[in-house]
Amino acid sequence: MSALKQAPSIAAPRLSLAMATFLGLVALVTALGVGHFVAAFVGYQASPFVAVADFVIAHSPHPVVVWAERTLGTADKTVLKIGLAVVLAGFAVLTGQLSRRSAGPGQVLIGLLGVFGIVAVYQRTDVGELALLAPVLAMVAAMLVFGWLHRRALPADAEPRTGLTRRQVLQRGATVAVGAGAAAIAGEIIADTGSAASSRASIGPLIPARKAPPLPPDADFVNLGSPPFITPNADFYRIDTAFVVPQVRTDEWQLKIHGMVDREITLSYSDIRNRPLVERTVTLTCVSNEVGGDLVSTADFIGVDLIDLLTEAGVRPGAQQMFATSVDGFTCGTPATVALDPNRGAMLAIGMNGEPLPIEHGFPARIVIPGLYGYVSATKWVTDLEFTTWDARQSYWLQRGWAEQAPIKTESRIDRPASGASVPAGAVRVAGTAWAQHVGIEKVEVRLDQGPWQQAHLSAEVNKDTWRMWWAELTAAAGGHTVTVRATDQSGYTQTDHVADPVPDGATGWHSVSFTAG
Repeated sequence: MSALKQAPSIAAPRLSLAMATFLGLVALVTALGVGHFVAAFVGYQASPFVAVADFVIAHSPHPVVVWAERTLGTADKTVLKIGLAVVLAGFAVLTGQLSRRSAGPGQVLIGLLGVFGIVAVYQRTDVGELALLAPVLAMVAAMLVFGWLHRRALPADAEPRTGLTRRQVLQRGATVAVGAGAAAIAGEIIADTGSAASSRASIGPLIPARKAPPLPPDADFVNLGSPPFITPNADFYRIDTAFVVPQVRTDEWQLKIHGMVDREITLSYSDIRNRPLVERTVTLTCVSNEVGGDLVSTADFIGVDLIDLLTEAGVRPGAQQMFATSVDGFTCGTPATVALDPNRGAMLAIGMNGEPLPIEHGFPARIVIPGLYGYVSATKWVTDLEFTTWDARQSYWLQRGWAEQAPIKTESRIDRPASGASVPAGAVRVAGTAWAQHVGIEKVEVRLDQGPWQQAHLSAEVNKDTWRMWWAELTAAAGGHTVTVRATDQSGYTQTDHVADPVPDGATGWHSVSFTAG
């Protein structure tokens, strides 16, 4: 009996690595595009990319947060965007690689990522339940597109004639990707039509009933190297936890004051706008500011006295903190005694340097409380003020190890010469800035190398809640030198030379700059 001929075995078809990667990336672009488009109708913050990024920020371990602040400074959001994009791209590549024979594994991974996006949106406090449509539809669209392209790139019966050519698959995938990109752009345009920018533009001039006193002519020493006394809005430092700047229209904004109060009140923007407005010149400082850092700025803020609003609500004895919440869910705890101090000058601000608050600085309204670091006093996009105890509620930064009480520390900085600068030998002009908000600067001293301290010339004091500029002239022989500065505030305290990190309640130490004279 002759041996039967065996039919040649046919290898199970599978996608090439390049094609599998391409399909995964197209699915990712589809999810992001659809999610962003839908978010334009249900809430911009519901865009899956935005929601996931904010989720990462909110749940990052404290050491990671501290490292990011110290290492990246104001570039942390940009780095996070790039990092998240890289991670998502890697996930898309993995999705394709695990699906070279079947679309099933990839669709499972897309589903898992979609669930993560749904959870991230669900936990947001600045969007409604309809916002869940954005991550859900993004996930469904990505799964359908991935499966559709996979079937055409790898027909189930493995017959080449029933599938599409490689070029056809690439063309269809590219078409889908372009369409998803167009959807994202359309979503951005739609969102902009009802954005905070158009609302801000319609406000008109903010004219305070009580204007800040005019600045004296010697409020700064710009010609000697100090910064201008008033920081332009575009240059004002920005530190917050918002991955994407919240977009809040004035007709949607409300401020609720409740908790341990006699009367719960809710205020609209027009309620605030129609009150007599006050203008105050205030220097704000971030607790993350290193010795010699630039996270300090000054502006003329326009708004209403916070004490007036709190008096109307009737804060009860026993309230320990004003627990402020931003529209994006960020929380901040201010000592109630400070918020209620009639001499503190605490404000609900709606304007900055003669115009409505810039969107990135809290439009429509923010809290401004002189003398406290921003993380306990300067909530942007504020919508809720609850009076409670320290034990009952713990704010965002307190949960991460920062201090409960955070008065701004007396500090000084050298602005000129710059570190590493070369200057002519002989008379050397040194200039800088000092601040001790709500106490005031009494004097500034500088020394060259380890020589004697020399008192610097101070600018005119605008008020005790603002910085003061200083300058001094030193004699430097040819060679390398180090200049050091220290300030004394009006309580008689001279800043310490003890070096301390910003955590948990602000950095300390003397600022020094090395330069070469020749």
